[in-house]
Amino acid sequence: MNWMETPFVSFLIEKGVLRQEDLEKISSSEGESQKVSNEELFVNSGLLSENQFQSYLQDFYGVPLATPDDFPKEPVLINSLSIPFMKESRFIPARLNKNELTVIMNNPLDFYTIDAIRLATGYDVRVLFGKEENINWAIDQYYGSGTTSMEKIIEDMESIPEYQTEGEENIEHLRDMASEGPVIRLVNLIITRAIELRASDIHFEPFEDQFRVRYRIDGVLHDVESPPKRLQAAIVSRVKIMAKLNIAERRLPQDGRIILRVKGKEIDFRVSCVPTIYGESIVLRILDKSSIVLDIEKLGFPEDTLIGFHRLIERPHGIILVTGPTGSGKTTTLYCALEKINSPEKKIITVEDPVEYQLKGINQIQVKPSIGLTFANALRSIVRQDPDVILIGEIRDSETAEIAIHSALTGHLVLSTLHTNDSPSAITRLIDMGMEDYLLSSTIIGILAQRLVRVACPYCRESYTPEPAILKEMKLEGQPRSDWNLFRVKGCERCSQTGYWGRTGIFEFLEITDGIRRLILEKRDANIIKEVARKNGMRTLREDGWLKARQGVSTISEVLRVTQEEETI
Repeated sequence: MNWMETPFVSFLIEKGVLRQEDLEKISSSEGESQKVSNEELFVNSGLLSENQFQSYLQDFYGVPLATPDDFPKEPVLINSLSIPFMKESRFIPARLNKNELTVIMNNPLDFYTIDAIRLATGYDVRVLFGKEENINWAIDQYYGSGTTSMEKIIEDMESIPEYQTEGEENIEHLRDMASEGPVIRLVNLIITRAIELRASDIHFEPFEDQFRVRYRIDGVLHDVESPPKRLQAAIVSRVKIMAKLNIAERRLPQDGRIILRVKGKEIDFRVSCVPTIYGESIVLRILDKSSIVLDIEKLGFPEDTLIGFHRLIERPHGIILVTGPTGSGKTTTLYCALEKINSPEKKIITVEDPVEYQLKGINQIQVKPSIGLTFANALRSIVRQDPDVILIGEIRDSETAEIAIHSALTGHLVLSTLHTNDSPSAITRLIDMGMEDYLLSSTIIGILAQRLVRVACPYCRESYTPEPAILKEMKLEGQPRSDWNLFRVKGCERCSQTGYWGRTGIFEFLEITDGIRRLILEKRDANIIKEVARKNGMRTLREDGWLKARQGVSTISEVLRVTQEEETI
């Protein structure tokens, strides 16, 4: 269609803004031959100012013009809206408020696209008009990296064939594929985007008909735009080369490490590669040294728990255990404890697998089972180093537990972790490992169980009244509504539609008193120990979570999610 025959030009003629001689002037001008935009044609010819042009566009489309403040400050994560769809239809999601999704479109009269967005997301759609170049820039900025999007990179990778053979003789070909410029840019884009979105892990997962990429953000996995299945071998090989792994070995698990400088920060990645039936699955654990919080006051401890924990870490000897599943923040808590008690008068040695963050003034040892440097062997040596405090990354076996107990008996403060669901179960676990009850009762001084709950986004949380059964469990039944304020979240542009931003800890702190020691010597069940500890003032994980919910820090649904195995006595 000739530009003079567009509906917008007809609209301007009907409004009396343009005359036929004006159109002839524009059509004969130099601007049209340069294929510039309609706006530039009108503004350059002096017929309309930029503000007038934008105002008439607003009238023509019948929707407001998007201002710079209307564009998202963070990417709005909606899995059902792909980047190619945004690019092709020239729109970007701007914000999500309750059930209304605001999108900025270059053609607000494209009702087919508006209906497609409504059907794909299930939200009501509000439309703003935006320039095509601004929309493309925002898509590249928030869903790509700089001016490069995944879509553009994948277009550049059309020449890379699908790798299907498994023979050793094709390893060089695989290495060449992984060294292609587009493959390198694609992997770098995936990593950069993960850091921009505050992800803690990147998952590359092979399936029969797709190669999925997911980010773990605030402890929850999110699907992101995934590359085609045919690029699986090239991407996996690229990551393995970066981690200095053997790309020829695809039958056994491998572990490696990548150190990159991203956006001016040095980021450490721990790489785990395991074979599956559809190829190798890779997980990159992102360790951002600049983001770790080593202030114990900022971990989310309730005041009474913090006072009790401080008292224990100042003790000259004994064992303090931190328990919980993988990813519950145990190592961070122990690092914070070491930072709190670290001083020139104390020698602190750690034995870890791996050493996640380097701590100034503390001697850290990385175990290497492949050469015989296990937790147990390292511990036997470091007790001769005359340390005051020993941190053991994890008590995994009876040998390590025995040396930890011996170290505590000979005047050392020992900090370590254990995989149990709650604090009292740690006692049972150590007894199951073969530890004598009298040794445990005389060495363990405290056990801290913990989980991480997501923090409710302050911008989209809203007050509500939960079901009576929840109020009863929270001991709020019958209390005046003014005494508590519970929130649920909706999701907004500031939290990338997740409803949460960051995480904090919930804790179950068991201090070993004389009464608890007697129960340990009597080999009493963990539930009995828990019942007595609660009578002495211990809060369970669920109860500490309810405290966070009542304070508006987190939500009821989040507390239930992370404490679903908790048994209420």
